Amino acid sequence: MPKDALTPNECRDMLLAAADRIIESEPILTDADRALGDGDHGIGMQRGMMAVKEKLAGQDFDAIEKPFMTMGMAMMSSMGGASGAVFGTLFRAGGKALTGAPAFGARQLADFLSAGTEGVQSRGGAKPGDKTMVDALVPAAEKAATVADAALPEAMAAVAAAAEAGKDASKDMIATMGRAKTLGERSLGHPDAGAVSVSIIFATLSDYVAA
Repeated sequence: MPKDALTPNECRDMLLAAADRIIESEPILTDADRALGDGDHGIGMQRGMMAVKEKLAGQDFDAIEKPFMTMGMAMMSSMGGASGAVFGTLFRAGGKALTGAPAFGARQLADFLSAGTEGVQSRGGAKPGDKTMVDALVPAAEKAATVADAALPEAMAAVAAAAEAGKDASKDMIATMGRAKTLGERSLGHPDAGAVSVSIIFATLSDYVAA
């Protein structure tokens, strides 16, 4: 039965589902990064999500923000590098914005994405069009703000679709940040690996709340 508002432990289970999906998707993420960078994004995300599983599994949470912030800290401490910093910031900053929320619904999804996306952009310096994870995150955050009064499954599905569209749009961008910027126009035709990760994560969150 679709879930319209999540408890702290349901948020934990939702994030564990995302961790499992990213771990399974390591080959996809590695291939995406190999086209533009050094191919280590998949292994890094897999390592980070294995750490997330260690920190979240079996834990009993009493506040909505805690599983998100725990996830962010696990990614930061285990991954290292730029991906660890920005993905960790997404969940830490987004989670902090949920402090005091009684449950996780569409409004909290919008708050999470607004604060998390702002944190990622401040931390990494990327803006839309730079061919980074921000190109999936910003459309997702903008969509979340417009569906904040919807039922959670409907809002999450819209956000996942926006992230997927942002990921696809990154194929037509020339990379201006990170290792990929050295490729210039040769970066065209490939999606950013970080944007692929964002799209997989939100597709999984959508699947969880729809089930």
